[in-house]
Amino acid sequence: MIWDLFLSSFLLSVVLVGIHAYFGREIIRRGIIFADIAVAQFSALGLALSLTLFHGRGSYLLSLSLALLASLLIALSQRLREHSEAFIGLLYALGFSALFLLLSRSPHGVEEIKRLTAGDILFVPFQEVVKTTFIYSFIGALLYLRERFLRGLLSEFSFFSLFSLTLASSVSLVGVLVVFSLLVAPALVSLLLGKGLIFSWVWGTLLSLLALSASFNLDLPTGYSLVFLQALGGFLVFLFKIR
Repeated sequence: MIWDLFLSSFLLSVVLVGIHAYFGREIIRRGIIFADIAVAQFSALGLALSLTLFHGRGSYLLSLSLALLASLLIALSQRLREHSEAFIGLLYALGFSALFLLLSRSPHGVEEIKRLTAGDILFVPFQEVVKTTFIYSFIGALLYLRERFLRGLLSEFSFFSLFSLTLASSVSLVGVLVVFSLLVAPALVSLLLGKGLIFSWVWGTLLSLLALSASFNLDLPTGYSLVFLQALGGFLVFLFKIR
């Protein structure tokens, strides 16, 4: 049973790293690093709204709607590119504070905040892993078609739409910080080393395996173990490049 949980969480991390590494490389190239955590935070805000107002009903729809709203605002902010990163940072702060204010009145607010910040990937059901694999495979196919056939405004709209769809799915499973680390860290390492998407996928998967093993054997929080090792890996590679 324990090993089934470990295998299920590892397979989920493989899927998550693959799709998020793609988006992370795109976000870093565009110079809007905080876009991912701002969209993820608004997605979490949608989940919090569902919990506080509708007892959990319509959670995915609310999460996706707010993620799309954040993505639209970020896309519009590019008209003032010089100051867009500051705007995106404020967008994240807005979503983060709104989530705390919403859940502060809930009897289980602290637990929900912890789950939405960094969830425990070990306890994601295998059925969710299978469903997530199909969803992200479909998104991956749409991203391939976008790169082949779409240009200009339509390409940007489809990118941010698929970005929002991915984050809305991921945040409900593993939380905002895990999503952010999987988006940025493997992508940053691959770009620093001049490598491609496959390298970032393999790198992120190996660190996820190490984090899961540490969490499993040392009884550490799984989500925060993932965030720590992904961030540490990116941190060390960055220092290596600037030495």
